[in-house]
Formats: sequence, structure tokens, C-alpha cells
Amino acid sequence: MRPFAYAQARTSADALATLESRRRAAVLAGGTNIVDLIKIGVESPDTLIDINALPLGRIETHPDGTLSIGALARMSDTADHPAVRAAAPAASRALNLSASPQLRNMASIGGNLMQRTRCVYFRDVSQPCNKRRNGEGCSAQGGDDRRMAILGASARCICTHPSDFAVAMLTTDAAIHIRGAHGARTVPLLGFHTLPGDDPTRDTVLGRDEIIEAVSFRPSPLTRNSAYVKVRDRASYEFALVSAAAALDVQGGTIRAARLALGGVAPVPWRAHVAEAALLGKAPTREVFLAAAEAELAAAKPLRLNGFKTLLARNAAARALGAVGGAA
Repeated sequence: MRPFAYAQARTSADALATLESRRRAAVLAGGTNIVDLIKIGVESPDTLIDINALPLGRIETHPDGTLSIGALARMSDTADHPAVRAAAPAASRALNLSASPQLRNMASIGGNLMQRTRCVYFRDVSQPCNKRRNGEGCSAQGGDDRRMAILGASARCICTHPSDFAVAMLTTDAAIHIRGAHGARTVPLLGFHTLPGDDPTRDTVLGRDEIIEAVSFRPSPLTRNSAYVKVRDRASYEFALVSAAAALDVQGGTIRAARLALGGVAPVPWRAHVAEAALLGKAPTREVFLAAAEAELAAAKPLRLNGFKTLLARNAAARALGAVGGAA
């Protein structure tokens, strides 16, 4: 591990000034991802900027009904917060199914959204990886691709995104509130994460000199009727092979609005637009749920060892939809 400087930021302005002056600086919140990456040599910042003194840990409901979750709110606190449980049950469930209790007590919401892939080749600096350094090659191509993507991958990168929370939050119209040296901006969660394309090194639209301050959404009957299903190799402390977050607004036996997102299948949290369109106007039955999921997964491109993910994703989606649509 290479030596680095340590700086404590008291305000957002402090953090942004250091980010701007130290071109290889990195932000430290819970540290559950960045510290691991530094230890194994994937990241080598010259400065770690501790932002835990910033007032960004609040979870609050604003007068217009918007629920705001500060970037420094811990995963465990967010999962157990009554407003979050009521407004977005899928998000609460996803957080409680993430990592271990010790990690959830440390990890921040902002860090969870920013966490990097757990691809074994990305985390092994002895292996070529386009996500670490574009142009090196992708060792996962033709390698152990069991956990890799079946949707949204490119010739340069086939990794999957690890966040449960980000997948579950796609059942809402969540927005990410960002601050940089030149002001604040808000971007939708849908589109915050970027597909690898020709440059896998970039995971999100966040600039090098920007920080996340909060994530917010407006609760609705749709977001309140949401569920999260996670399928993994072992029952705890494991990332998803496949996950599904679903939300439905059913009136008079007909689906009026639908949200479906998949995890473990793509380099980004995957919003299932095709499946959502297939659900509208239909009755909430298992047959409808399976057909919608199959329509979404028609574009899947399974690899040598992960063809099972197509069926697994179909069934997980149907199970999540059934949990909120009343189908067995």
C-alpha cells in the first residue's frame, strides 16, 4: 500500500477545495470499499479526504413530501428508519440484505451508490482489466464469467454492479444531489451509473471534483408497494447472483403503473423498461409477470458459464412482482 495524506473536511467547501487541489484525492466516508481497494492496490490516492464531519447524515421528510436521505446516513440507520420503511420497503429490504451488520453500521448511502464492481479480475492487479486501465484487456472474457453480466455489457467490460440499494431505489424516481466546486446539480438515479461502452473506467456521471450530498424521492402508492428479492450463493454476506426490485400500482384488478429493476445482471442497476411496458393494463398474475420478465430478458447475451442467470432473473422478477401484485 502506497503512502497517502489524510485530510479532515469540516464543510463541503473544504472537501471540494482539497479535491480540486489534489488531483489524485479520494473521499472517505464509511471506508468499507475505498480502504479495501487501496489495500489491494486497485486505488492509490495521494490524499484521503474524511468527510464524516459534514452535516450529511440526516434522513428527513420535507414540506412537499419529498424524502431525503443524506449521503452520510449509514446503511443500517437508513434501512431501519420508519420513513424509509414506509415509503420504499424495497430499499429498506435491500439494505438489510446487504453485507454484514458490522459493515452496514459503517457504510454510507453515498458510498453504497458509488461502490465499485466486485469482479475478481478488477480486484486482482496481476490481471489485465479495462476498468482499471482502459486498453489493457478484459480477463473475464473467456475466463470465469459465472458472475458476469448478461445485459448491457460491452466488448471491453462484462462486470456487474454490486449495489442492492441502487437496484431497489429504481422503483422510485430518485434523484442524486451533487455538489462541486462550481455549484450544485441534481441528476436522476436512472442514468447516474454508466454502461462500460468503450471506456469502462468511468462508473458514474459524478465528476472527479464532486461529492454526493443526498438522494431523494417523492413517496407514492407505487413506491410504498415495493419488494426486493435477492438470490445469492449463500444466505448472508454475499453479493447478488441476481436480484429484482418491483413496485406495482394495481387498481380494479389491473396494473396501472409498474417498476421493475434487476441486479447482478448488468454493469449498472438495470431498469427493466420492456417488462414494465408489458405489464401495463394487464392483470397481476404469475403468467403475466413471467411473460413480462421474459420480454425484458430476450435481449440477454449469456456467456459460457452464466446462462443460468436468464432463468434465475426471470423467476426472481416474477417472485418480486408477485410479492406486490398478490400472485402466488
